[in-house]
Amino acid sequence: MTSVREAVAEAHRREWAAVLAATVRVTRDLDLAEECVQDAYADALGSWARDGVPARPGAWLTTAARHNALDSVRRARTLEARLHLVVEPVPAGPEPEGDDRLRLLFLCCHPALSPEAQVALTLRVACGVRTPDVAAAFLVSEPTMAARITRAKKKIAAARIPFRMPGPAELPARLDAVLTTVHLLFTTGHTAPAGSALTDDDAASRALDLARLLHSLLPGEREVRGLLALLLAHHARRAGRTAPDGRLLLLQEQDRATWDREMLAEADGLVVGALRGGGPGRFALQAAIASLHASAPTYAETDWGQILVLYDALLQVWPSPVVALNRTVALAMVDGPEAALAEVRTLGGDGRLAGYRYLPAIEADLLRRLGRRAEAAEAYTRAVALCGNDAERAFLTRRLAETTASTFE
Repeated sequence: MTSVREAVAEAHRREWAAVLAATVRVTRDLDLAEECVQDAYADALGSWARDGVPARPGAWLTTAARHNALDSVRRARTLEARLHLVVEPVPAGPEPEGDDRLRLLFLCCHPALSPEAQVALTLRVACGVRTPDVAAAFLVSEPTMAARITRAKKKIAAARIPFRMPGPAELPARLDAVLTTVHLLFTTGHTAPAGSALTDDDAASRALDLARLLHSLLPGEREVRGLLALLLAHHARRAGRTAPDGRLLLLQEQDRATWDREMLAEADGLVVGALRGGGPGRFALQAAIASLHASAPTYAETDWGQILVLYDALLQVWPSPVVALNRTVALAMVDGPEAALAEVRTLGGDGRLAGYRYLPAIEADLLRRLGRRAEAAEAYTRAVALCGNDAERAFLTRRLAETTASTFE
């Protein structure tokens, strides 16, 4: 049974979004579709234990979930009898371009929802990210996030939003939320919020697939190019981010020969297109920063001055406290750790990054570089307490031990 449970768990990680999207096509109802998919996964435990794990688990689960959905619809007197719960049917006519996963993404990113609700709902429903991980991405508690997701689903049902790709007039209002969602999904895979491994390659690969799908559907959108370039530039470094024993390696420690040069070249080409033709957007600017890091022959040859300029431009179009914190890393390399520490402490004082593990981690590193060991140890202690990823926690714990030892030498 253990192997079957592992197969079901693997299918949940890999197939949830596709199975749910295919089921929503039948039900036009997110809640009903989720119930049907959950029942399909539960049925798989018994069926696969009896008959063996199918060669194509995703196809098996999609068929089972759709059968559950059809049975539920048949039990209703008519589909219209559920109109107070269902999403409005798509008008008759040819199917719009794009696959079910994209339709589900745009369904969840309707402007009737707040931007935060759009992203949270899409991460949970369309991408299968666990509610605790969605909460961690938004720096809120799990109960708060669960309530936010429930309210968003009810609002979509009440608004009877159609399960289809938005038309040209609707697209701008919904594209940014979709791009944000795919980026956050990638972030949960690039550095897993919790667990023993530094990365969750399934989540990162799912996000990269969605970014490619968006680019194929909307090749003229510069921010779509920027997002795909950003994900490629980060994903290309995945093989160098950990040592063979799983230990986290900082950028300056990574073997650049392990990076995927073909992927980086693709990212570079996309960045050029994303920056051309007017003021760049936030994803294009982030992609340019990532590409500059990756293009440096060595860490010492990184163009920190240009990276700082790009961060300043990014803050203009996206005044996020996380961006401001990331900027302090470049600022430390250009103007020194003392200047960067002042910025970090200002950010820590306004409360927006309370509970964000990288705030005390960056503060600790700057203090360590300034030789202020006792203060650095205190900051490392705070960072360790906030960290849910074992690889990151082990790195911070080593730094804490080194700092503490130096303090008493």
